[in-house]
Amino acid sequence: MTSKYIIGLDGGSQSSKATIFDTDGNVVCEATQPLAPMHTPGAGIAEHPDDDLYTSVVAAASRVMEAFPGNPADIVGVGLCSIRCCRALVRSDGTLAEPVQSWMDERLSRPYEHTNQEVAYVTTASGYLMGRLTGELTDTIANYIGPWPMDVRTWDWFDDQETFDSFNVPREMLYRLQMPGDIGGYVNAAFSSQTGIPEGLPVVHTANDKATEALGSGLRDGATGLVSLGTYIAGMVMGKEFAPDPQSYFSNFASEPYRYLYECAGIRRGMWTVSWLRDLLGTEIALAAAAAGLSSEEHLNLAASAVPAGSDGLLCVLDWLAPPNKPFKKGMFIGFDERHGYAHMYRAVLEGIAFTMKRNMDAMAAERGLDLEALVLSGGGSNSDLAAQIFADVFNVPVVRNSVRNAAGLGAAICTAVACGIYAGFDEAREHMVHRHDRFEPTPGNARLYGELCAVAGEIPRQTDPILERIHQILTDDKGAISHA
Repeated sequence: MTSKYIIGLDGGSQSSKATIFDTDGNVVCEATQPLAPMHTPGAGIAEHPDDDLYTSVVAAASRVMEAFPGNPADIVGVGLCSIRCCRALVRSDGTLAEPVQSWMDERLSRPYEHTNQEVAYVTTASGYLMGRLTGELTDTIANYIGPWPMDVRTWDWFDDQETFDSFNVPREMLYRLQMPGDIGGYVNAAFSSQTGIPEGLPVVHTANDKATEALGSGLRDGATGLVSLGTYIAGMVMGKEFAPDPQSYFSNFASEPYRYLYECAGIRRGMWTVSWLRDLLGTEIALAAAAAGLSSEEHLNLAASAVPAGSDGLLCVLDWLAPPNKPFKKGMFIGFDERHGYAHMYRAVLEGIAFTMKRNMDAMAAERGLDLEALVLSGGGSNSDLAAQIFADVFNVPVVRNSVRNAAGLGAAICTAVACGIYAGFDEAREHMVHRHDRFEPTPGNARLYGELCAVAGEIPRQTDPILERIHQILTDDKGAISHA
């Protein structure tokens, strides 16, 4: 039989990825295009510059097609996944009227304000990209998290007109909704000519990026958790019902119709902190890595693996990006002495990430009455064996990694396999396309130590936040601008 293939497009926070899978979920070839740095022209504004979300997808898709060793006629479809909580303001011809507002943009915390008469439609990143790839103004219901008139219980717009109107987006400015696994349109001539992807291929809706990642990670029930180690670090479990008033998590759409992803509090600029440390140390890291014939990341992981659990008392608080309602919060290391070097700092960052997610996921599990029996790691940070072992020790459960770490791309391929009839449903597709790669068992001694340190680390912000708030007040005038007097 002739092999068939699926393209998974994953537009992330730091890069756009294009991966071609076979129908068993194996990677045939892949390409990544980094996004341009975020444009931050003023306080609270964070935009993807120019048309970066689309042009980066084009660049990644064109390179993956150049690398594809098979026959393009054997590609059956394209799955599209993109970052959530973004707002795209679109002209009547489907092009951007303004740069896409990032999930970090404070305007996303407020209802839409119609100040630009060029804007004909208001949509998400996934809706905008579907329009550019196909010419169809359709979007996945499962990416409408945040400032949208969406009823998460019913998977449809609010039917109460007063509630709908409070979001300040007229219905005629919204794209037509479809379910994950629905065909949103077909590759148009323009996208085909730019990328080499055959014109006419179905382009399939998925969900928001975290939900698609959960699908591609094989998440199915509440006994297994998922931690996504990306720019934003998220902790998730799956379920079947909408939780109306949770205290320690929120109900997100899953990438399967009428299923939900429960997501605890996460870490903003999570794995970005690793890049920050690597770049801050710069030459020292680069020279040591080059001397050992390693990449900077490989060198850091090797060096930090020689540091004992607990980093000789160095703890890290991961507040590098303060939430809008607590602008005084800052990241910090606490506990330096003469023993500590960059390997300790790197390990302390990984331990701090694991401690934070342990506390957050424990709160969610307790509220939902769950006992986590295993943890799946996905995202770029999951490539670190050290990080995987630290998570196993901190959570005191087995940690597994899948063969495909770009789980969002695989989740997009699973949706496409269902839409195109390769598999009868999501369960069958997941069974055939998600494969476990390795497993890390907790180390009893480290698990006990980390249990105590995790509790201590959780106390630090309660002690330091009042000090940081005082510093913030000193440096900030009554208009909210940093004083340079």
